[in-house]
Amino acid sequence: MSTHNAQAFGHWIRNDFKEINTILENLYFEQEQRENVCGIGHEYKQQLLTQGNQFISALLEEGNTDEGYDNGYNLLGNVGFFMAACRRHEIGGPELETESSLKDASALAMHLGATLGVVPRFASAHQETHNHAVDGLFKTFTSLQDESLFLEYNSRGVFALIRASEALLHCLPLGISHPVTSDLLENAKRALQDMVSINAHLFNKLDTDRFFYSVRPYFKPYKVGPTNYRGANAGDFAGINVIDLLLGLCQAEDPYYSQILVEKFLFMHPSDQLILRDCMRRNSLLNLFLEAHEQHHTKPWFQRNAKLFIEVCEMHAKIASQHHDMLVNKFIEKPSAQAGMDNRSDLTASGPPLPVLLKSLKHLCDLRNAANVSGIKSRFHDMNLIKNCV
Repeated sequence: MSTHNAQAFGHWIRNDFKEINTILENLYFEQEQRENVCGIGHEYKQQLLTQGNQFISALLEEGNTDEGYDNGYNLLGNVGFFMAACRRHEIGGPELETESSLKDASALAMHLGATLGVVPRFASAHQETHNHAVDGLFKTFTSLQDESLFLEYNSRGVFALIRASEALLHCLPLGISHPVTSDLLENAKRALQDMVSINAHLFNKLDTDRFFYSVRPYFKPYKVGPTNYRGANAGDFAGINVIDLLLGLCQAEDPYYSQILVEKFLFMHPSDQLILRDCMRRNSLLNLFLEAHEQHHTKPWFQRNAKLFIEVCEMHAKIASQHHDMLVNKFIEKPSAQAGMDNRSDLTASGPPLPVLLKSLKHLCDLRNAANVSGIKSRFHDMNLIKNCV
């Protein structure tokens, strides 16, 4: 069981904290310049800061954060929610300071992050895979419908990709010729089809302005102590990279892709860190089919399983294209251009200016599509070799 102070802080995060943020978001949204938060809702911001600091000071004085891993991780998420909200509302002038003004929160977050083996800020797992619901409600920053919709479908998407990754992991010990491997590839394909539907639902149902102005800002980078940590990213879990690596569309030895993996490790839950490290040393299904194609490509097992493998790759590529061409374009690229914010340094969760982020996302999308693009480590020719065998 978590301590009384931790429980009281968690109750505040799920209630008054959420209410204050919602009031502030509605005040901002009523303005002509919705991105402006300065000079608006000062009394609510002061309430948020004062109450949050009171809870955190009590926890820091208590000094008892070792109440089991799950409790510690949940507490880190709650501290991170508070710090992210302060960053969103520009409480403490974070852009001008060399160190976070939230000294107690920083101290508690750094202690928790070090003992847990993760970054000392909230991560996407705190909103998706490890977001405990109470009476049907999971933790959110606000009570806005679009935030709940975004997080609910992000969570569904994460678990769809986890199902696909687990199916692919089970293929390796069985081998590409095993009859059950076809079942596993079918399972992976169905899970990825679910992800396609989830992306389409978000594209059709999520309100662009509410997401851009009232949800996205909580994912900004913020300082913990003197260090600025990038924002939470929905891709900070092992499953998506396990799919990349086991299909063989991305390679751990590719400097571009390995940088992505290195950068995200501490943003993942430790259980995911172990899965991804193990996967990085394994051979890919694409390489296994390439090794077998000359001798076995006419055999029924090769025809059946290679065809399914290609279908899984194509579904994975479709998801990557959806994310890049539909979701990022609709919810980030277009509204930022319309608001004249596309060159702002604090626009993206990952930190770099939007044009830099878009270029990196296009590179990743091309890898997952095995696109015929020069200058990247695409598996275009290898994929075509397998496609021509079936």
